[in-house]
Amino acid sequence: MAQEQIQEQQQTQSLKQIQGITQQQLLQAQLIELPVAQLLERVNAEMDDNPALELSTGDDSEYSETFDDADNPEPSDDYEREERQSALDAALESIGRDDEELPVYHGGQSYQEEREELVYGASQSFYDLLKEQMGTTNLDEHERDIMEYLIGSLDEDGLLRKSLESICDELAIYHNLDTSVREIEKILHRLQEFDPAGIGARNLQECLLLQIQRRDPSHLRDLMERVVKEYFEAFTKKHWQKLQQALQLSDIQAETLIGELRKLNPKPGASLGETVGRSLQQITPDFIIDTQDDGTVTFQLNMSDVPELHVSQSFSDTLREYQGNKEKMSRQMKEALLYTKKKVDAAQGFIEAIKARQHTLTVTMKAIIQWQHRYFEEGDEALLRPMILKDIAEKTGLDLSTVSRVSNSKYAQTRWGTFPLRHFFSDSYVTAEGDELSTREIKATLQDIVEAEDKQHPYSDEALGKLLAEKGYPIARRTVAKYREQLGIPIARLRK
Repeated sequence: MAQEQIQEQQQTQSLKQIQGITQQQLLQAQLIELPVAQLLERVNAEMDDNPALELSTGDDSEYSETFDDADNPEPSDDYEREERQSALDAALESIGRDDEELPVYHGGQSYQEEREELVYGASQSFYDLLKEQMGTTNLDEHERDIMEYLIGSLDEDGLLRKSLESICDELAIYHNLDTSVREIEKILHRLQEFDPAGIGARNLQECLLLQIQRRDPSHLRDLMERVVKEYFEAFTKKHWQKLQQALQLSDIQAETLIGELRKLNPKPGASLGETVGRSLQQITPDFIIDTQDDGTVTFQLNMSDVPELHVSQSFSDTLREYQGNKEKMSRQMKEALLYTKKKVDAAQGFIEAIKARQHTLTVTMKAIIQWQHRYFEEGDEALLRPMILKDIAEKTGLDLSTVSRVSNSKYAQTRWGTFPLRHFFSDSYVTAEGDELSTREIKATLQDIVEAEDKQHPYSDEALGKLLAEKGYPIARRTVAKYREQLGIPIARLRK
């Protein structure tokens, strides 16, 4: 008897939550991340690509760049967009109700008046030159994104003081880039091949070795490399006699070696910055912040060079005409309708994304000024409160990644100078008693103490710790050493 084969089909039901991102959200995220100079390039490129996008005549208030219009964008049929906009409006209204109701106003002097204080040069910046070299490097899009982030993570000396693990996490969280520490290190080695030699090093020792390795092979190069690798501590402490004895060199050989070692540049980025004029004159601020004598802080977005846009009237009329005759349309007319609708939708979406960018930047800057109001009143860095991206995200109701995008690559012109937005952020140091102190405030005080010390008898890290404690900053000696190194201050022996 043959066995009967039975097939059974079962249907199960499960609930899954899938979160996607729309093209409009992606466009908004891209525009939010752009500084004003790159935004202008993007607007011009979009106008070249989309004939339905035209310059506004100036009397069309629908797409005005004023504060009020940024708060009240054109209604949309997209329910999700309306929900997000309502949340942002509510966040904007609620900002400033705590922290002593400190006033922050959007507006202030005209940008043309402020602009006279800055002369914008055409010289390339430190980062522009590195990105130019990146353009000639054989990289795929994924690798290029990682290298661009590495370049943006360099400090002013041209060194990478962030850990690769932190960069890996940031790329995943803020830029949705799936990578590994090994891949980042591989791309970092490519960056370290750029000019000037030493760029992208993770510490002073690696920086010097990168410069030595660029030299032509010679006995002198081998000696220099050996000093930095094997006798680095003696080298940093200028124990020349000890080095001469360890390497068994004559006086002339030792003098030549020391002379070449002293030619190495511990701050390759700083020297490059001087060469290309990386100063405030080459920076276009995204925010213009003004502090009145009575302590009132006002600000406005710098959008003066970005043209106002609107949808072409001819495209809009054509679209209405086609839509009114759908039943009588030929195939050719249907294709024309699809083309026209695609261009009009893209133009409207781009205009809405520009408005969303203005609104998001306004909300974020208002929160930053609210948080750091005392600093903007007096300009003293010691008054900068501990503030991280999460603080501003919670205060505005924006996503953490959105705040990160706003804070990257953007500058604010203040009464006290022009600074990258990241300048206003700092971590906190929690004392044993539970008091929260700004690391920037501690560093500023440490810098003041060192500058005022007797150069014939500089303070040790232990002495610096005691002086900081007397000023209300009780931190451990190892923390003093850490902050001293981050400020680029050498040990006591080398400060004589």
